[in-house]
Amino acid sequence: MHATFPSRIRALTLRVRDLSTQRVFYHELLGLPLQESGTDRLVLAPESGAFTLELIADPSAPLRPWPTIGLYHFALLLPDRTALAAVAARLLARNVFFEGAADHAVSEALYFRDPEGNGLELYADRPPELWPRRGPLMVTEPLDLEALLRGARPAPLPPDVRIGHLHLHVPDLDEAERFFAGRLGMTVTLRTYPGARFFAYDGYHHHIGANIWARGRRAPDHATGLLAYALQVPEEIACTLPPTLQDPAGVTVYVRTAGA
Repeated sequence: MHATFPSRIRALTLRVRDLSTQRVFYHELLGLPLQESGTDRLVLAPESGAFTLELIADPSAPLRPWPTIGLYHFALLLPDRTALAAVAARLLARNVFFEGAADHAVSEALYFRDPEGNGLELYADRPPELWPRRGPLMVTEPLDLEALLRGARPAPLPPDVRIGHLHLHVPDLDEAERFFAGRLGMTVTLRTYPGARFFAYDGYHHHIGANIWARGRRAPDHATGLLAYALQVPEEIACTLPPTLQDPAGVTVYVRTAGA
């Protein structure tokens, strides 16, 4: 599945309070290798180099209340459902906060939270030829979690994991559409989901989700959570953009092109 669509989200930066606890979660439990390690900053990345996850420590930062404008979740795309089940079994065995599971027709998804409450989706796509061709592209239906996990052998993230998409709490959906579709040139892939809208390049189901479920509630200044992400934008669009933007959630977006 990874060869089907280009990787578009190439980096994330999170502000965290407890770097040691987050290191245990992302490095020791999930298995992301360390690229850089310091007293106030970590950079992790899978062996493939598909993305980097930067954690910047600020012990004085207030924990971001939930829900508030900003990150809803970031989603790690696994190569297949066997890998999805293996990572999920590892997290569940360690009693990581588990929010639930869903069948989205285009994918099977499991939802967790890291030790500071950042939303983490683990998912595996179905083949594009099996995606819905009539009606909504994505739905939310119950997932047979028992069947998915049956026989799973706990394992860390595989080397070819990537960030499949980001989902954000935003103040206004029309504003989000003007930014992600109008300015960044993404296609609106779903606008009928209650309180949410989805955007993508390349015919993918979504690289960005935006919702208004936080009802405009905002976190305190300098709270923990998502600070920035790097988006690989098609060259014909990137040439019209500055290298740095701010999205409707107030998060910094670094514009990248292929090879950058």
